[in-house]
Amino acid sequence: MINLATPGTGLDGIMQIAWVTPDIDRSLTQFQEMYRVQDFYTTDLDFTAQVFGESGQMKLKMALANVDNIQLELIQPTGGGIDRIYRDLLPSDGSHANVLHHVCIKIEGTLADWDDHVSQLGTSRPVVYVGSAEPDFRFLYTDERATLGIYVEHLWRSPSLDAAMAAAVPTYVSGRRQS
Repeated sequence: MINLATPGTGLDGIMQIAWVTPDIDRSLTQFQEMYRVQDFYTTDLDFTAQVFGESGQMKLKMALANVDNIQLELIQPTGGGIDRIYRDLLPSDGSHANVLHHVCIKIEGTLADWDDHVSQLGTSRPVVYVGSAEPDFRFLYTDERATLGIYVEHLWRSPSLDAAMAAAVPTYVSGRRQS
Protein backbone atom coordinates (compact mmCIF):
# COMPACT_ATOMS: atom_id res chain seq x y z
CA MET A 1 0.00 0.00 0.00
CA ILE A 2 1.24 3.49 -0.73
CA ASN A 3 2.75 5.31 2.21
CA LEU A 4 3.11 8.97 1.29
CA ALA A 5 5.75 9.56 3.96
CA THR A 6 8.22 7.44 1.98
CA PRO A 7 9.03 8.13 -1.68
CA GLY A 8 7.95 5.22 -3.84
CA THR A 9 7.95 4.01 -7.39
CA GLY A 10 4.50 5.23 -8.44
CA LEU A 11 3.33 1.62 -8.55
CA ASP A 12 3.80 0.83 -4.86
CA GLY A 13 0.88 -0.86 -3.22
CA ILE A 14 -0.52 -2.85 -6.13
CA MET A 15 -3.25 -4.89 -4.46
CA GLN A 16 -5.54 -5.86 -7.33
CA ILE A 17 -5.63 -7.11 -10.90
CA ALA A 18 -8.88 -6.49 -12.79
CA TRP A 19 -10.40 -7.90 -15.96
CA VAL A 20 -13.44 -6.73 -17.88
CA THR A 21 -15.80 -9.36 -19.27
CA PRO A 22 -18.99 -9.45 -21.33
CA ASP A 23 -20.38 -12.29 -19.17
CA ILE A 24 -19.39 -12.36 -15.51
CA ASP A 25 -21.11 -15.69 -14.87
CA ARG A 26 -19.03 -17.37 -17.58
CA SER A 27 -15.89 -15.71 -16.23
CA LEU A 28 -16.65 -16.91 -12.70
CA THR A 29 -16.99 -20.46 -14.02
CA GLN A 30 -13.66 -20.10 -15.83
CA PHE A 31 -11.89 -18.89 -12.68
CA GLN A 32 -13.49 -21.71 -10.67
CA GLU A 33 -12.53 -24.44 -13.14
CA MET A 34 -9.14 -23.19 -14.32
CA TYR A 35 -7.76 -21.50 -11.21
CA ARG A 36 -9.75 -23.19 -8.40
CA VAL A 37 -11.04 -19.88 -7.06
CA GLN A 38 -14.41 -21.26 -6.04
CA ASP A 39 -16.07 -18.30 -4.36
CA PHE A 40 -16.22 -14.61 -5.15
CA TYR A 41 -17.98 -11.73 -3.46
CA THR A 42 -20.40 -10.47 -6.12
CA THR A 43 -22.45 -7.30 -6.30
CA ASP A 44 -24.30 -5.02 -8.69
CA LEU A 45 -23.12 -1.42 -8.64
CA ASP A 46 -24.94 1.73 -9.74
CA PHE A 47 -23.23 5.05 -8.98
CA THR A 48 -22.53 8.47 -10.42
CA ALA A 49 -19.13 8.82 -12.02
CA GLN A 50 -17.16 10.94 -14.43
CA VAL A 51 -15.41 9.23 -17.35
CA PHE A 52 -13.34 11.16 -19.90
CA GLY A 53 -15.02 14.36 -18.70
CA GLU A 54 -18.59 13.06 -19.07
CA SER A 55 -20.76 12.60 -15.97
CA GLY A 56 -23.41 9.90 -15.71
CA GLN A 57 -24.48 6.65 -14.12
CA MET A 58 -22.08 3.72 -14.04
CA LYS A 59 -23.76 0.33 -13.85
CA LEU A 60 -21.61 -2.76 -13.37
CA LYS A 61 -21.56 -6.29 -12.07
CA MET A 62 -18.46 -6.94 -10.01
CA ALA A 63 -16.85 -10.01 -8.45
CA LEU A 64 -13.92 -10.02 -5.99
CA ALA A 65 -11.70 -12.71 -4.48
CA ASN A 66 -8.35 -12.47 -2.72
CA VAL A 67 -5.60 -14.90 -3.68
CA ASP A 68 -2.58 -14.61 -1.41
CA ASN A 69 -1.75 -10.87 -1.47
CA ILE A 70 -3.61 -9.97 -4.67
CA GLN A 71 -7.28 -9.26 -5.16
CA LEU A 72 -8.87 -10.52 -8.37
CA GLU A 73 -11.66 -8.36 -9.79
CA LEU A 74 -14.03 -9.23 -12.61
CA ILE A 75 -16.18 -6.44 -14.05
CA GLN A 76 -19.11 -6.66 -16.45
CA PRO A 77 -20.47 -3.35 -17.75
CA THR A 78 -24.29 -3.43 -17.75
CA GLY A 79 -25.54 0.08 -18.30
CA GLY A 80 -24.21 1.57 -21.52
CA GLY A 81 -23.32 5.25 -21.65
CA ILE A 82 -20.23 6.09 -19.66
CA ASP A 83 -19.34 2.43 -19.07
CA ARG A 84 -17.40 2.62 -22.34
CA ILE A 85 -14.16 2.72 -20.30
CA TYR A 86 -14.90 -0.99 -19.80
CA ARG A 87 -17.11 -1.89 -22.74
CA ASP A 88 -14.78 -0.52 -25.45
CA LEU A 89 -12.13 -3.11 -24.54
CA LEU A 90 -14.42 -6.09 -25.06
CA PRO A 91 -14.41 -8.08 -28.32
CA SER A 92 -16.68 -6.38 -30.86
CA ASP A 93 -17.71 -9.71 -32.41
CA GLY A 94 -19.64 -10.79 -29.30
CA SER A 95 -17.14 -13.49 -28.32
CA HIS A 96 -16.18 -14.06 -24.70
CA ALA A 97 -12.90 -12.78 -23.28
CA ASN A 98 -11.52 -11.73 -19.92
CA VAL A 99 -9.58 -8.61 -20.90
CA LEU A 100 -6.93 -7.19 -18.57
CA HIS A 101 -8.18 -3.72 -17.68
CA HIS A 102 -6.29 -2.30 -14.70
CA VAL A 103 -4.25 -2.81 -11.60
CA CYS A 104 -5.24 -1.07 -8.40
CA ILE A 105 -3.03 0.68 -5.88
CA LYS A 106 -4.43 1.33 -2.44
CA ILE A 107 -3.73 4.59 -0.65
CA GLU A 108 -3.40 4.03 3.10
CA GLY A 109 -4.16 6.67 5.69
CA THR A 110 -6.67 9.43 6.04
CA LEU A 111 -8.77 11.26 3.52
CA ALA A 112 -6.14 14.01 3.67
CA ASP A 113 -3.55 11.42 2.56
CA TRP A 114 -5.83 10.58 -0.38
CA ASP A 115 -6.10 14.26 -1.30
CA ASP A 116 -2.29 14.60 -1.13
CA HIS A 117 -1.89 11.56 -3.38
CA VAL A 118 -4.33 12.91 -5.96
CA SER A 119 -2.62 16.32 -5.98
CA GLN A 120 0.72 14.64 -6.74
CA LEU A 121 -0.45 12.73 -9.82
CA GLY A 122 0.38 15.59 -12.16
CA THR A 123 -0.21 15.79 -15.90
CA SER A 124 1.93 12.77 -16.79
CA ARG A 125 -0.71 10.51 -15.21
CA PRO A 126 -4.00 11.87 -16.58
CA VAL A 127 -7.11 11.16 -14.52
CA VAL A 128 -9.83 9.74 -16.80
CA TYR A 129 -12.38 8.22 -14.39
CA VAL A 130 -13.50 9.44 -10.96
CA GLY A 131 -16.03 7.93 -8.56
CA SER A 132 -16.84 7.81 -4.88
CA ALA A 133 -19.26 6.54 -2.30
CA GLU A 134 -19.07 9.23 0.35
CA PRO A 135 -17.79 9.23 3.01
CA ASP A 136 -16.02 5.85 2.95
CA PHE A 137 -14.68 5.30 -0.55
CA ARG A 138 -12.79 7.23 -3.23
CA PHE A 139 -11.26 6.01 -6.46
CA LEU A 140 -9.94 7.26 -9.74
CA TYR A 141 -8.26 5.77 -12.79
CA THR A 142 -5.21 7.19 -14.49
CA ASP A 143 -4.66 6.39 -18.15
CA GLU A 144 -1.35 4.53 -18.26
CA ARG A 145 -2.02 2.66 -21.50
CA ALA A 146 0.88 4.36 -23.29
CA THR A 147 3.40 2.93 -20.80
CA LEU A 148 1.71 -0.04 -19.09
CA GLY A 149 -0.96 -0.97 -21.63
CA ILE A 150 -3.67 -0.65 -18.95
CA TYR A 151 -5.31 1.80 -16.58
CA VAL A 152 -4.21 2.20 -12.96
CA GLU A 153 -6.89 2.53 -10.30
CA HIS A 154 -6.07 4.56 -7.21
CA LEU A 155 -8.25 3.64 -4.23
CA TRP A 156 -8.88 4.91 -0.73
CA ARG A 157 -11.28 3.31 1.76
CA SER A 158 -12.14 4.20 5.34
CA PRO A 159 -11.06 1.75 8.04
CA SER A 160 -14.68 0.67 8.57
CA LEU A 161 -15.18 -0.10 4.86
CA ASP A 162 -11.82 -1.90 4.78
CA ALA A 163 -12.97 -4.12 7.63
CA ALA A 164 -16.32 -4.81 5.94
CA MET A 165 -14.60 -5.73 2.67
CA ALA A 166 -12.11 -7.97 4.46
CA ALA A 167 -15.02 -9.84 6.02
CA ALA A 168 -17.02 -10.09 2.78
CA VAL A 169 -14.41 -11.01 0.15
CA PRO A 170 -13.29 -14.68 0.13
CA THR A 171 -9.56 -15.13 0.69
CA TYR A 172 -7.41 -18.01 -0.55
CA VAL A 173 -3.90 -18.60 0.72
CA SER A 174 -1.83 -21.03 -1.31
CA GLY A 175 -4.97 -22.54 -2.77
CA ARG A 176 -6.93 -22.97 0.45
CA ARG A 177 -9.86 -20.78 1.40
CA GLN A 178 -9.19 -18.81 4.57
CA SER A 179 -12.36 -16.75 4.91
